[in-house]
Amino acid sequence: MGENHRVFIDNPSLNDSQCFDDDGRLKRTGTFWTASAHIITAVIGSGVLSLAWAIAQLGWIAGPAVMLLFSIITFYTSCLLTDCYRTGDPVSGKRNYTYTQAVGSLLGGYKVKVCGFIQYVNLFGVSIGYTIAASISMMAIKRSNCFHNSGGKNPCHMSSSPYMMMFGVAEILLSQIPDFDQIWWLSILAAVMSFTYSGIGLALGIAKVIGIGTFRGSLTGISLGTVTPAQKIWRSFRALGDIAFAYSFSMILIEIQDTVKSPPAEAKTMKKATKLSIAITTAFYMLCGCMGYASFGDFAPDNLLTGFGFYNPFWLLDIANAAIVIHLVGAYQVFCQPIFTFVEKWASQRWPESKTITKELKIPMPIRGFRPYKLNLFRSVWRTAFVMLTTVISMLLPFFGDVVGILGAFGFWPLTVYFPVEMYIEQKKISKWSSRWICLKMLSMGCLMISILAGTGSIAGVILDLKVYKPFKTTY
Repeated sequence: MGENHRVFIDNPSLNDSQCFDDDGRLKRTGTFWTASAHIITAVIGSGVLSLAWAIAQLGWIAGPAVMLLFSIITFYTSCLLTDCYRTGDPVSGKRNYTYTQAVGSLLGGYKVKVCGFIQYVNLFGVSIGYTIAASISMMAIKRSNCFHNSGGKNPCHMSSSPYMMMFGVAEILLSQIPDFDQIWWLSILAAVMSFTYSGIGLALGIAKVIGIGTFRGSLTGISLGTVTPAQKIWRSFRALGDIAFAYSFSMILIEIQDTVKSPPAEAKTMKKATKLSIAITTAFYMLCGCMGYASFGDFAPDNLLTGFGFYNPFWLLDIANAAIVIHLVGAYQVFCQPIFTFVEKWASQRWPESKTITKELKIPMPIRGFRPYKLNLFRSVWRTAFVMLTTVISMLLPFFGDVVGILGAFGFWPLTVYFPVEMYIEQKKISKWSSRWICLKMLSMGCLMISILAGTGSIAGVILDLKVYKPFKTTY
């Protein structure tokens, strides 16, 4: 993406060199491992922290079953999507550099605009969700130390706004990195951090279960009496959205695939990376969600590490929450790069003669061995404005759990299921009303129903939150 995707070579002999790919663009360097790191960074996000709450709503039978179902659907549709990276021949066909471009090549028409709108709104929403989650984790570090120092007597309430601003400043600096393939190191660091905090949450859950000597919870989820029958229905629907959000990465799968070098065929590498990544994340999700539910039963917190389900050892909670913040710093960039690229490409095509948009100044790096930094005025101003906007919206709507549910519901069906299925049918020329066509359409319709239910439950939650909410005055 970025500058890599704007370099074309007229000399055919240079296209065969070691520096350029088959389409004249700079050669990609991504591997199975870097692709896996990007996926894990995208998948194991703040969603893992709400899984104990989600399982608490559904119970010991439906909770793990729904989680396993989502993992299977996500893996299957991701494999369909990887086959759409090249139009026509899977090895030598025309490359699609973005998710929207793949939809345009295979489906065309109004579906491209619909897909682009849903994808970028969802990515925008994810950036807001990650800003909220990071600020809550930063506050949790401060609160756990305050709580420990006061011996548990001070509730240590504080505002989330200053922490959102701190996260925003960090993202403004990191967003100046021009290209997706230049943030591979950030993805690997973020993936390590995701295992760190998930592992700590899991270990604390196991320790608590051992301490109380039993598994809490029930087969059917949260008990009536703890919540009303209507609340149980809405919460169960929202739980579907939370689990869907925990697996949301399809909207950037093509962008990740575009960093992978070839040969072997990109689809082959990505299927392996997707299989490994989803297997690892599902195992972690099952363990973290189930152990969290076993620890707290009906009272599993909305956010496992920051809902003050665990007070001690407070230093371990601090490490876990610091790991969450570092991970979300990286995940924010992984999800926002497609938006950055889209707007910058559109602007350069709209105003090709504008030096403000196209001119790049090369600034030498003080560290030896690093390439000069390419400063572009439009890129710097636009990316800074984007981060500031997501930060302000996060300060206005700091409802972590409900925002997560809405994002999961809004993005799951169209981006994870509908478009991959439709593109695959077109790519493989699957005949209408054949058994495979019918099965794919049934899968799509079933997932649409899940999205509608999840969205309904999450919107109901936001409506309840707004009744007691004051802008910029939210404390935890």
